Amino acid sequence: MLRRLGPEPGDETLSPSRFFGLSAEAIGGFSDAGSVEAVVASRRLRCQLDAVEVRFVARFSALRGGVRSVVDELAPELRLSREATATRVALSVALVSRLPCLLAAMEEGELDIGKARQAFDGIAVLPDELVGEADRLLAERIGQKSPSNWRKAVTHVVAGLDPEGQKTRAAARRLDRKVELIHEPDAMASLWAYLPAEIAAAVYARVDALARKLHTRDESRTMDQLRADMFTELLLGQHGGIDGVAVQVFIHIPLDTALGIREDGCELVGHGPIPGEVGRHLMNHPDSVWRRVLTDPVSGTVRDVGRTRYRPPADLAELVQVRDRTCRAPGCNRPAQRCDTDHCTAWSQDGDTCEHNLCCLCRYHHRLKDEPGWTFDFDPDTADLTVTTPTGRTYTTRPEPLVDPAVPSSKNDDEPPPF
Repeated sequence: MLRRLGPEPGDETLSPSRFFGLSAEAIGGFSDAGSVEAVVASRRLRCQLDAVEVRFVARFSALRGGVRSVVDELAPELRLSREATATRVALSVALVSRLPCLLAAMEEGELDIGKARQAFDGIAVLPDELVGEADRLLAERIGQKSPSNWRKAVTHVVAGLDPEGQKTRAAARRLDRKVELIHEPDAMASLWAYLPAEIAAAVYARVDALARKLHTRDESRTMDQLRADMFTELLLGQHGGIDGVAVQVFIHIPLDTALGIREDGCELVGHGPIPGEVGRHLMNHPDSVWRRVLTDPVSGTVRDVGRTRYRPPADLAELVQVRDRTCRAPGCNRPAQRCDTDHCTAWSQDGDTCEHNLCCLCRYHHRLKDEPGWTFDFDPDTADLTVTTPTGRTYTTRPEPLVDPAVPSSKNDDEPPPF
């Protein structure tokens, strides 16, 4: 029998074990903080139930000897198609037999079945001997990542473990580029393109820049509508002479990757890791502009971007953009170059215009910062940004290192030098 529980006086926290059987009346007695706690508890419980299902699906497959008909027995019960069920069975078997760290994260309520599927799909391309290391590394990076950030984490781990494989896969995928027309209801359609990441990023940047040029106070169209109209006009050759808009795509590439010494470490801002060969191709384009970026040799974080421009504020903004890479609000992936460079301590409150008092926030999160109950606290020493919501919950983001941190030496520091 399920117990019907409401919030206890002085304690609205819901653990998963107390979650079942709550009536609408009981739920109506919770405050805003208690409601968020309940959302957290339900998310954790959903992850844990996903883990239970995974173990039983794998167990059933083992009992049947892994025969193909396992899918046909489970599909009606899972309410999934045969193809989706086959994927679920393969995922479950892999989690139990090859990915114990990720399965443990599910059982702890930190990883749901959707993100487990993302990891499974990403790891599937690795040789067997690298799967265990990928499992361990990914389990350490779960944190508070959104699906998009989790996809980037999976891509980063896979690319780091197998850079040559990433290069080969990227070359093969480029042969699959295509454009599709998908008819939708209500006299609409989707025009969908599968393109190399750097080309897609450049196309979107071009469309976005043209739309922003037209987004004035007198313009009634939304940015989404403007981008759609600019995209259409460009393709049909009817853009009416709208020129003079520079398109920028930002790539980070370590010096040794630029020199061809290694193949990893190259990143397309807003997308994630790309093969070193692609980065070198873009770097050597005659229209490419180089920026020197110095990183901390231990942490891999950005310390300097050089001084190739006259006005210091522009150089400082560039430094903060390279350091942050994206909007610093939890779960936001808008590239830093399309964000505001925000004073963490406001200028009006004697906040300095310096690296240690600036971070990148997209316009939406910049405005959210000033809403009642929201606080954005920036640590100048670590560049951590801690966001506190009106219910008192906190979420902290830290800029990802531009290059992987140096591996500490295993040698004893007390030993005399080898000379």
